[in-house]
Amino acid sequence: MSLREIFNRKQVFSYEVFPPRKNAGIDSVCETIKELKKLNPDFISVTYGAIGARNNTDTFKIASLIKSYGIESITHLPCLELKKEEVLLKLEELRKLGINNILALRGDKPEDGYRKGDFKYASDLITFIKEHGDFNIIAACYPEKHSDSKNIVEDVKSLKIKVDAGANQLITQLFLDNDYFYAFKERCELADINVPIEAGIMPVVNKRQIEKMTSFCKVETPKKFLKMMNRYEHNKIAMRDAGIAYAIDQIVDLITQGVDGIHLYTMNNPYVAKRIHEAINNLLLDKTEFLKEA
Repeated sequence: MSLREIFNRKQVFSYEVFPPRKNAGIDSVCETIKELKKLNPDFISVTYGAIGARNNTDTFKIASLIKSYGIESITHLPCLELKKEEVLLKLEELRKLGINNILALRGDKPEDGYRKGDFKYASDLITFIKEHGDFNIIAACYPEKHSDSKNIVEDVKSLKIKVDAGANQLITQLFLDNDYFYAFKERCELADINVPIEAGIMPVVNKRQIEKMTSFCKVETPKKFLKMMNRYEHNKIAMRDAGIAYAIDQIVDLITQGVDGIHLYTMNNPYVAKRIHEAINNLLLDKTEFLKEA
């Protein structure tokens, strides 16, 4: 079943995993995927490695492994350093692996500099992919605007370009205040951006991790979130459980408000994913049943 069909059928719940550190092997990720399979995900996406990492050869392997488990997969593809010839080779590799879903990204700029590629923006990569294959393309979006955008208006214009170039679905960057997401959705409607938008949620497992992510991504931290971190930062179990509860609260609110889907940034932690799945699984709307009742 294609992602488009899945979004038409139900509120989607999906997960993200990342490749292990260099030379670590993919066994640990295999175990994570096996545990996530038990949660019946709509799909699992695979990142291209840590911030600033060069080409990670395990990404496509892991995406192919996910497919072998009978789960739809998405592979991230950042274009910052890529030449057109390199993208063509990657597209051919994806065809051979039977992977049809690509999350097309510009990619993060490494602090130590980078090789300039042929694609300045993600929209350029999307256009190129559409010209050279029948792939389903997903794009990233930013409820609090991309850190490189001058303002909200410029940011939504850039997103509109990506969608018009051929992005069929969107996945948001993490956010900790749902009001930002709802305001973002309104801007998308005004800009005639009419594709499914999944809300990206990252459960907090430790203070240092989330401080690093929110600082890099320029994500606002609400007062109640800060109080939670400060109260439990020296108690690992309490911090984990409080972070899970905060994420569940966000997700329940989003589902109630009719979000197209939830994309859980698992940080390769299947225990956290399982706890959240157990709490919200029965809340997800099956659109086919809704239409039958109507």
